[in-house]
Amino acid sequence: MNFMHALSAAWRERNSLLCVGLDPDPARFPAHLRGQTDAIFEFCRAIVDATADLVCCFKPQIAYFAAHRAEDQLAALIRHIHTQHPTTPVILDAKRGDIGSTAEQYAIEAFERFQADAVTLNPYLGRDSIEPFLSFREKGVILLCRTSNPGGSDLQFLDIGGEKLYERVARLVSEAWNSSGQCALVVGATFPAEIARVRAITGDMPLLVPGIGAQGGDIEATVRAGRTRSGDGLMINSSRAILYAGAGEDFAAAARAAAEETRAAINLYRTIDR
Repeated sequence: MNFMHALSAAWRERNSLLCVGLDPDPARFPAHLRGQTDAIFEFCRAIVDATADLVCCFKPQIAYFAAHRAEDQLAALIRHIHTQHPTTPVILDAKRGDIGSTAEQYAIEAFERFQADAVTLNPYLGRDSIEPFLSFREKGVILLCRTSNPGGSDLQFLDIGGEKLYERVARLVSEAWNSSGQCALVVGATFPAEIARVRAITGDMPLLVPGIGAQGGDIEATVRAGRTRSGDGLMINSSRAILYAGAGEDFAAAARAAAEETRAAINLYRTIDR
């Protein structure tokens, strides 16, 4: 799968900018799943199957699996998505960042072990730390730029020669690092003015936007700030608000209803003339 091609097709064919984040917390699972050895897989599989036609991508967060020694269930989940929903790209949210041979191993982990279609990375070790990921030409490389957490301003908003550090990252990635067209950026929904600034710098580069739902990001402000002229260009992530919309055996149906509502709210603001 070519990540960028699959993402563009999902925007168009499913009329969706919604990314569902898969952050499984067993303490919040419905009672009938608790204690099962494969509960993490079964919970996420049910969410995936209930929402796949509504999303442009899925984003499993590796820490939620690794903390429970469930990397095998993560691999099984990604295989399930590729088999049952083969046109839906999977972003491994790992935020890796290292140099040399270590970065090469992280790239193998993401793209060969887990078979992800894209991965999130930390750009602050520079271009050489990204190169091993860029060598996988069909894969997406999504770099942190302006993150949704309050502490992101500690560094990302520093002034460096007349521009903010996050602006320098956006410029570097879009102008120098994206020669193969694989790159995207993470910009939090909690900072719509910065989304607009990153969009102005990067043109039509895809943006992964966490922070709506439980983190309180405003959907209208996010879409208006980040949409391209064609009304796409965004992967707007919602995790907890969809995953835990229901607490009973019908949790997957509740997740679907929440995903439908979120996609509809996003689509209200996709057209430029609204």
